[in-house]
Amino acid sequence: MSQIQSLHQQAMDLAEAAAVARLRGALDEAAQFTHQAFEQETQAAALIASSLDAEPTRSVLHRSAASLAIECGEIRTAERLIATALSGNPPAEIAEELKDLFIQINLNQYLKRQGIHIDINELRGLVNQ
Repeated sequence: MSQIQSLHQQAMDLAEAAAVARLRGALDEAAQFTHQAFEQETQAAALIASSLDAEPTRSVLHRSAASLAIECGEIRTAERLIATALSGNPPAEIAEELKDLFIQINLNQYLKRQGIHIDINELRGLVNQ
């Protein structure tokens, strides 16, 4: 198994452990597992970042690392991971998901700067009605 695959598998195992801990109500433990998963997935993404011909693996790893970064509150890192993924040639569907992540992490901050306070979950409820 390549180092990238090994790091990714470790990250997914840690993310699963975080989900289980969250279900048990062990939020501190879940946060620790999530942060460890984020570190592993970020390392895997970094190893493939310069391989522009390694799609869709390259963009999938970056998307996953960005999602974990968001969960950990590492917003600047998430933005960099998304930008790196989009700077390659991700498949259209993954590119759209990456753009959605970018909007997710920036829309609320933009609205706050404009003096608009919206609960994103409340907004989702309005849209899904």
